[in-house]
Amino acid sequence: MVLGASPNPARFSNKAVKKLMSRDHEAVPVGLRKGEIAGKEILTGKPQIDGVHTVSLYVGPSGQVDYYDYIISLKPRRVIFNPGTVNPEFMGRLEREGIQALDDCMLVMLNEGAY
Repeated sequence: MVLGASPNPARFSNKAVKKLMSRDHEAVPVGLRKGEIAGKEILTGKPQIDGVHTVSLYVGPSGQVDYYDYIISLKPRRVIFNPGTVNPEFMGRLEREGIQALDDCMLVMLNEGAY
């Protein structure tokens, strides 16, 4: 799941969804506004999504607070804090919940085969 997805092709969240799709990974874009990325609908709100392995954050720390419980409820294995989203408070909470919190860049991880 890409949280903070934007229909603007210049945004890194948009590029992340496209890169996931090009690498045959399931991409679920969730954003503040409706739209689409490469034919995939951007979901809004806090949709219930089953089987989430990874949440890739493109929401700054101040905007994450409203998503803490939501992200934890999805029970992902890991949350990637992309550049500009690192939040030690939330990272600590995720780790206490048994969810890996990574300070990394999903696009770089995909390019290096480390995703």
